[in-house]
Amino acid sequence: MTAVRDVDVLVVGAGPVGLAAAARLAAAGAGRIEVLERERRAGGVPRHCAHGGFGTLARPLTGPTPARPLTGPALARLLTDAAVRAGAAVRTGVTALDWAGPLALATVGPHGHETLRARAVVLATGARERPRAARLVPGTRPAGVYTTGELQQAVHLYRQPVGARAVVVGPEDVAHAAVETLRAAGTDVVALVTDRPRAPMAPLRAADARLRRGIPLLTRTTVTELLGHGRPTGVRVRRDDGRTAVLPCDTVVFTGDFVPEPELARRGGIALDAATRGPAVDGRLRTSRPGVFAVGSVLHAVESAATAVREGAHAAAAVRDLLAGAAGWPDGVPVTVEPPLRRITPNRVAPGDTLPHLLRTASPVTGRAALHIAQDGRLLHRRRLRPGTAVPHRTLRLPADWTARVDPRGGPVRVWLA
Repeated sequence: MTAVRDVDVLVVGAGPVGLAAAARLAAAGAGRIEVLERERRAGGVPRHCAHGGFGTLARPLTGPTPARPLTGPALARLLTDAAVRAGAAVRTGVTALDWAGPLALATVGPHGHETLRARAVVLATGARERPRAARLVPGTRPAGVYTTGELQQAVHLYRQPVGARAVVVGPEDVAHAAVETLRAAGTDVVALVTDRPRAPMAPLRAADARLRRGIPLLTRTTVTELLGHGRPTGVRVRRDDGRTAVLPCDTVVFTGDFVPEPELARRGGIALDAATRGPAVDGRLRTSRPGVFAVGSVLHAVESAATAVREGAHAAAAVRDLLAGAAGWPDGVPVTVEPPLRRITPNRVAPGDTLPHLLRTASPVTGRAALHIAQDGRLLHRRRLRPGTAVPHRTLRLPADWTARVDPRGGPVRVWLA
């Protein structure tokens, strides 16, 4: 017989956003807070990001930033310890299988099957990189083909050997993390390949890779085939002008192309946003199911860990209001974007929203551009952008001060660049 337990708040996912929400809720005395994590250790992706750049994330939960920058694993430990010290129960090796009621989840873990009933559920299930098969790159199935996350786990968590020569594929800043991990493993990077017209990282990082480390940056180039059996012997690439070449290598890393992990939301009949492919939420991070919130990379794959921590704190405040008896669970007005904008989160608007909106564009916007927001032909907001800020894989942050002008009974809100 399956055991049944009651908790006040159930958080699914022990990444930075889930741990931050749990720590805030437990510290505020919101009752029994339980965090479920299917991995053996809590902390999410930062567990295997063995580079710096996470130092400022300590401030929301633990006070002044340490003098030495935090690495990803250090951040994971810090956030896990903060949640546990605040009184949250962090359970690892536990998987949420399906819904067992409006606010109940069937789980399985080291102690068998269990049903957990809650007063509120927070979905923090994160995102993943699409592997080579999902990107439809033909070839055999040799060893030595990774995503960034698989590579980092192999090198930093399990100390596995990688290879001698690698090609890194991808159009996002995470390609830089893959390059650093390969260098830490003693692997030479043959080339960095992207189908975009610009380097897949910030200009300073691109210059460092090309000039100081001698890594060729092949833009407007696509990997069309993996060569070799047992292990890669090379990749075939094609330039956008039709020219082809073979890059000899024994390791290939496919980076970026993140997609949310919304399976639990989908199984619960929670409305998904067509652009993000994650749960649709309003500025209080409420989903279409009353009592269920969604936060972090499951909404917008992928933003920084700092953004995740801020969203976790914001979600905790919204959950506290619900537990305190706040009335109503508004549907919210849909927010849609027009090309070249690709997505926006939150993607619904409800009265009282205060969370800034995060936007991404599918292609670079050159020249002077302004962001326009309108509803039913009525202009709600206009904001001029600084030149060069509207580029793919960089977030545009939009304050929520315009949301008070939205008619909750009106049509969808449109956002576009002009």
